[in-house]
Amino acid sequence: MSNIVLAEKRATLIANVLSVVIPLVVAILLGIRTKVDLGTWTKFLPHAIGAINTLTSLLLILGLVAQKIGKIGLHRLAMTSAFCLGAVFLVCYVTYHLSNPSTAYGGVGAMRTLYYGLLISHIVLSLVVLPLVLRAFLFALTNQIARHRKIAKYAYPIWLYVSTTGVLVYLMISPYYGK
Repeated sequence: MSNIVLAEKRATLIANVLSVVIPLVVAILLGIRTKVDLGTWTKFLPHAIGAINTLTSLLLILGLVAQKIGKIGLHRLAMTSAFCLGAVFLVCYVTYHLSNPSTAYGGVGAMRTLYYGLLISHIVLSLVVLPLVLRAFLFALTNQIARHRKIAKYAYPIWLYVSTTGVLVYLMISPYYGK
């Protein structure tokens, strides 16, 4: 078996493992009742997470526009930056939930229904999009453009939805932080 095939199999295995391990770790962290005291600076992480989601949404849109007008270098930069922001988001999210209790949403009526509808769809689709994005990124890195395009057709709109709803959920719950 060639080194290229072995490298792709290894990368696929890593993508598969991450697609399972990341959601499990997040679920475990959310379930931990005793939080680790990392300092008051962690109280600002939700605002950083909101900013990260906003930047990710903008980079995803820039990446699509760049791809549509044939600026492949800009497309790569925008999408790689969005991917890296996803990693930073994950570190911030895990750090926040390791050290702080979840914030309850205080809205009522239709706003409460809207909030939880967005939140639930955001969470479910974030689980769906993770393996898709990892594979799309892997195919792009290994210059398998046909495979990249095929999976990006599904990954991109879900990723943009997850990123954008992350911003909306943040805006809706941010008045309740620290209460």
